[in-house]
Amino acid sequence: MVKVITYGTYDLFHEGHYRLLKRAKELGDYLIVGVTTETYDKARGKLGVVDPLMTRIENVRKTGFADEIIIEESQGQKFSDIKKYGIDIFTVGSDWTGAFDYLKDYCKVVYLERTRDISSTMLREQKRHIQRIGIIGTGRIAERFVPEAKLVSGVSTQGVYNPHKESAERFAERWQINAYDDKEEFYENIDVAYIASPHETHYGYIKEALEHGKHVICEKPLVLEKRQAEEVFALAKERGLILFEAIKTAYCPGFQKLLGIACSGMIGSIRNVEACFTKLENPESRELTDEVYGGSFLEMGSYVMLPVFKLFGAEYEKIEFDVIRGENGLDLFTKASLRFPTGIATATCGLGVKSEGRLLISGTKGYIVAEPPWWKTTYFEVHYEDAGRVDKYSETFLGDGLRYELSDFLVLLNQEEKNAFKLTRGESIALAEVMEEFVRREKQGA
Repeated sequence: MVKVITYGTYDLFHEGHYRLLKRAKELGDYLIVGVTTETYDKARGKLGVVDPLMTRIENVRKTGFADEIIIEESQGQKFSDIKKYGIDIFTVGSDWTGAFDYLKDYCKVVYLERTRDISSTMLREQKRHIQRIGIIGTGRIAERFVPEAKLVSGVSTQGVYNPHKESAERFAERWQINAYDDKEEFYENIDVAYIASPHETHYGYIKEALEHGKHVICEKPLVLEKRQAEEVFALAKERGLILFEAIKTAYCPGFQKLLGIACSGMIGSIRNVEACFTKLENPESRELTDEVYGGSFLEMGSYVMLPVFKLFGAEYEKIEFDVIRGENGLDLFTKASLRFPTGIATATCGLGVKSEGRLLISGTKGYIVAEPPWWKTTYFEVHYEDAGRVDKYSETFLGDGLRYELSDFLVLLNQEEKNAFKLTRGESIALAEVMEEFVRREKQGA
């Protein structure tokens, strides 16, 4: 008898799960299926599991493919189960290719091709169906998005669109998804457009996706003009769709905890915010060679402006920019200085100059400091006039953090406006206005 074992969460059970179990069963004579617990899913960074454990077990049982169902509760259990049950073949989907090669010393490891198309027919029968995501763009952030999306329950990455067919095909082959160079076909097969294309293309793609009746997650900066931001948010509202700006810091648990402490009164009234984020980018990269839409502030300004607007609001009285430029005129290092009715702020970013890169929030009773990378907040301290008194806080930050924004998007999609506070429409519009003002002054040489 050939014994086969496979594992999964099997949340919001769909045809992709069904096909995978069917092919796993065909590998041998006896199939054991491990179903993960909510606790283990949370520990390994999977967010947003909807169905309780017993429902997920029952859905696996109903397929008729599992000869035995077990519970997966902890890291390292796969090795123990292989030994315990005398397993001959371990199998999972091809989107995990390579991840379990270490088990080849104990049994045969087979990666089964994942289902690239999740049909909406079966999913409509469920109250909360799988959101089929289509990616626009094939750059670095898109590469990070796919593995992060695997760890959010309720979504499936369906395919990728790029007007350059070869780029789409390379990306699709790597991640085992569909490649599209026909936009109409692309939109027909998705529920959500994730826009990860160059900045200047965001506005056009957002409008196009909304006009096709698709929800939108768009990387920062959402758009580069206030008028454009107001227009696309109004269009989304008119169509009953979600338009969501993907600034991952806004959604990570540590940053939310930091904002809560800052606004709790513990450091008194906030009077100054200093946010800095720098990295040394390859001089040949798009960010430092695109003389129209490149540069530090368009690339990273959203991150450093975020805590400023969250803590002071978006109604500033005055803004000034100080810039260090490269030979091609692009900003290598930019400091935005803002005056608000109740305080002042600086937002500093750079792609060609390295700086300390911390977040400092100063109040009338104390201050908060988060060292770099504060944009992935895992730790911060609260200091007071009494130097011997320091409150320390920590929080988990998983992976690249994109799973947090995706999880919050799903919450927003299912529970509407009450969960939009982490990054509001008004804040996204204000960020676009700052981008527009920066570009205007750069063109004028101010």
